[in-house]
Amino acid sequence: MESTQKLLIVDDHQMFIDGIKSILRKQDAFQIVAEALNGYSALEILKNQPIDIIISDISMPEMSGIELTKKVKELYPEIKILIVSMHNDPSIVSEILMAEAEGYILKNTGKKELIEALTKVANNGTFYSNDVLTVMLQIVRPEKKTLEETKQLSEREIEVLKLIVEEFSSEQIAEKLFISKRTVDTHRINILAKTNSKTLVGLIKYAVRNNLIS
Repeated sequence: MESTQKLLIVDDHQMFIDGIKSILRKQDAFQIVAEALNGYSALEILKNQPIDIIISDISMPEMSGIELTKKVKELYPEIKILIVSMHNDPSIVSEILMAEAEGYILKNTGKKELIEALTKVANNGTFYSNDVLTVMLQIVRPEKKTLEETKQLSEREIEVLKLIVEEFSSEQIAEKLFISKRTVDTHRINILAKTNSKTLVGLIKYAVRNNLIS
């Protein structure tokens, strides 16, 4: 994380917004620069205000957090999104996963996990709380045909994929597997191409679907 991350909080409950502001008030790494009570207001803010991370609820009037995530990823793909919601329903988790939000934690989480999630997301990682990961595993249990997809990856590529999903850097993977960073980068390119993925979230979906991570 090179500089202070500019945050936008989107939630239709002012009390929740105030709670997040209170938690992050003394966190120098994060600065809340805007807030919105619905998705449409959030999109208007994004037209004029540079934002690094959006913290958004799912259930909001006029535009849901899922719709907002899809729209932001379409218009501002560089902006990262952390969903903070009370819902861990499989259908909702599935939609957020497909929309490729970088993180998803539940509203009953504590201050420590919120800051950990924001830090991971700010550093180009992903963060899904344990409860959400459990639901993810339930909804993408591999079918026989998806297991066959794994055959296109070599054993070494599967090793590298597992470490990528665990958010090891190329340098760390090279050291761990006793190979060069250039070789790791080549594996990364091949894995992205073979799994038809564009992001870390895409690789996570592939790895979970094919039972490569638990």
